[in-house]
Amino acid sequence: MKKDFLVLGAIILLLAILLSGTKIQSVDEYYLTHLDDITEDSETVTLSINCSTVLDHWNKLSPALRDDKYVPPDGWILQETEYVLRPGDTAFDILSRAVRYNKIQMEYQGADANVYNSVYVKGINYLYEYSCGPLSGWMYRVNEKYPNYGCDSYELNDGDKVEFIYTCDLGRDVGGYFKKGE
Repeated sequence: MKKDFLVLGAIILLLAILLSGTKIQSVDEYYLTHLDDITEDSETVTLSINCSTVLDHWNKLSPALRDDKYVPPDGWILQETEYVLRPGDTAFDILSRAVRYNKIQMEYQGADANVYNSVYVKGINYLYEYSCGPLSGWMYRVNEKYPNYGCDSYELNDGDKVEFIYTCDLGRDVGGYFKKGE
């Protein structure tokens, strides 16, 4: 009996030690406290997600997606927002944190699942490749330039402006068309 009390006491003491130094948070609290920790010394980047090209190609959009919850009236799924830049962050890292924080649906294919060895953003806010015609899908640009490699390979720098943009014409409608050899 005395042994049981000693074991129970040891367990309670161990739990008290663990809980006193551990802040228990919900998932939402975790992202709220770790995403907006911008201080004067923080390196930051901005991110936006835009699908306004769909508004000009509404007739091509899948009928199931013709709703404000998928295509906002102004085309902005996420207005330009500032995020803390962590060492080694890529354009995909910032996108991933932002969509989780803002509860925006995103689906992607991992780098190990395609021939390009790069993360492929399949859909954001339920807009996928081909949702608005055979040449539609997501592109990204950093500082007004469209890199010719995947967003998980583009390492960001302080002050970068990252934009994920939905194209309905293989990039021609958003200034991101690549000619052969580029």
